[in-house]
Amino acid sequence: MLDIVPPTQTRADEAFDCLQTAIVKGELAPGEKIGEVELCERFNLTRGPLREALGRLESRGLLVRRPHAGFKVMAMSGDELLELYRIREVMEGLAARQAAERMTDSEIADLQALLDRHEKIVDEAQGQAYYQHEGDYDFHHRIATGSRNRKLSQMLLGDLYYMVRMYRYRLSTSAGRPHKALREHRSIADAIAQRDGELAQFLMQRHINAARLNIERKIREGELDI
Repeated sequence: MLDIVPPTQTRADEAFDCLQTAIVKGELAPGEKIGEVELCERFNLTRGPLREALGRLESRGLLVRRPHAGFKVMAMSGDELLELYRIREVMEGLAARQAAERMTDSEIADLQALLDRHEKIVDEAQGQAYYQHEGDYDFHHRIATGSRNRKLSQMLLGDLYYMVRMYRYRLSTSAGRPHKALREHRSIADAIAQRDGELAQFLMQRHINAARLNIERKIREGELDI
């Protein structure tokens, strides 16, 4: 499951992936104003594929179109971001509980193998960042789909998912946070493997709560510019 070869990408797909990654990693910062000419030059893109990619990013809520003035990267206030994490705490806690009850043994084995890959990613970044590609390569995405709760998955993996990804990477760069987050992910995966839904829910909620407290600290100390 982890080694599925993706279909051949079009130029628009490549432009979309390039810009989405730039947004998630903060190379295009929240609130930054961007134009087509600048993006073509900066990322070596051509106009046609770029315009399609911009439309897709707008539909995901990652870009906001400004009449006659290009686009702006979506941004949230500190209060909005904290509210978003409170929502995640409840919803992803439920997803973890149901994943423990409903994921197959094969899916759980894949989840644990995914975390082995993540450990290599964190080590390669020398413990300074924890970047997860979207979809099946993202631990939280796996938990949401593993819950087998269609309505819950739709809420967690819609616009909410892409907005959260913008900030998860930036917040993972705190000293010691990447390894700590990975250990927390392993504990949640172990609870799921043990079919202990109550523990999985508790650990997921504690994990997201720790991230929210980290956000509050960064805002208070002026380390997070939002």
